[in-house]
Amino acid sequence: VQLVESGGGLVQEGGSLRLSCTVIGAHFNINTMAWYRQAPGKHLRMVASITHYNTTAYGESMKDRFTINRDNAKNTAYLQMKNLKPDDTAMYLCRNYSPNIWGQGTQVTVDS
Repeated sequence: VQLVESGGGLVQEGGSLRLSCTVIGAHFNINTMAWYRQAPGKHLRMVASITHYNTTAYGESMKDRFTINRDNAKNTAYLQMKNLKPDDTAMYLCRNYSPNIWGQGTQVTVDS
């Protein structure tokens, strides 16, 4: 099983990005997927998760500006991020819950 992430980059404060996580080699449509992030010197934090029923959950203070969704036909989960702030700068990692597999991460940098 492999997770391939994309969509990170450098963005100005107030900008938007959409991250993608494509699952290869697993039954995507029955999996719970999640996005986490880790900023330099800080702990890993859960950003958002989505079940195969499309039930979503968000980390503290994440729901206002972040939206998670999925396209089962494309084996892909997305994280739409808007009104980005410098504090959102982090490595964003995708997680497939069963089996427990993590992607390599995609860097998001928000410039003030």
